[in-house]
Amino acid sequence: MIVKNPRFEISAVGPKQYPTNNLPEIVLVGKSNVGKSSFINTLINRKKLAKTSSEPGKTRQINFYNMDSKFYFVDLPGYGYSKMSKKEQIIVGNFIEEYLQKRKQIALIIFLVDIRHKPTENDKLMYNYIISSKVPFIIIANKADKIAVTKVSEATSEIQKILNPIGDVTTLPFSAERRIYTDDVWKEIEKYI
Repeated sequence: MIVKNPRFEISAVGPKQYPTNNLPEIVLVGKSNVGKSSFINTLINRKKLAKTSSEPGKTRQINFYNMDSKFYFVDLPGYGYSKMSKKEQIIVGNFIEEYLQKRKQIALIIFLVDIRHKPTENDKLMYNYIISSKVPFIIIANKADKIAVTKVSEATSEIQKILNPIGDVTTLPFSAERRIYTDDVWKEIEKYI
C-alpha cells in the first residue's frame, strides 16, 4: 500500500478527544522503546511523522495518525517504563484500557515485541489482555535488523511458541532498517481496512 498524505491528527486521553469519522483503526501496542513510531514511519515511507525518541516512555497520550482518510494508525503509550511515577502509570493505564474496551473502530491490534529477547512477563500480560479483548491482532517481532538475517525466522518462531503456542496468530518479523518485511505486514493490515 502507498500512503500519499499521512498526517498526525490528534493526541487523546479520553473518548471526547477521539476522532469522530468512524475510520478503521490499526492500533499499535508494545513496551516502551519497542519501536512503534519507527514501525509507522517505515510502513508509510516517512522519516518523522511519528515522533521517535531515544528516551523510552515519552508517549503519554494516544496518538492518532490519519492515513489518506482511509484509516488510522493509533499509537498507544508503551508499557513497562519504570521512570513513570506510579500515579502516572495508573492514569495512562486507565485511558489505554478505556480506549481498548470501548472503541468500536478498532479493526486490528498490532502487538510489537523485541525479536532479540524472549517475551517479558509484561508482554505475556498484554498478550492475554489482547486475547480477552476479542479484537483481531497480529504479533510483530520488531528490530529484526539487530540479529543475523539467518536467525530471524528461528527467533520469530520462538516468540510465537512462547506467546501463541497453538500458532493461530500471525507472527511476522519487522525492521525499520531492513525494509524487506514491509510488504508482508501491509498484506495483513489490508485484510482489516
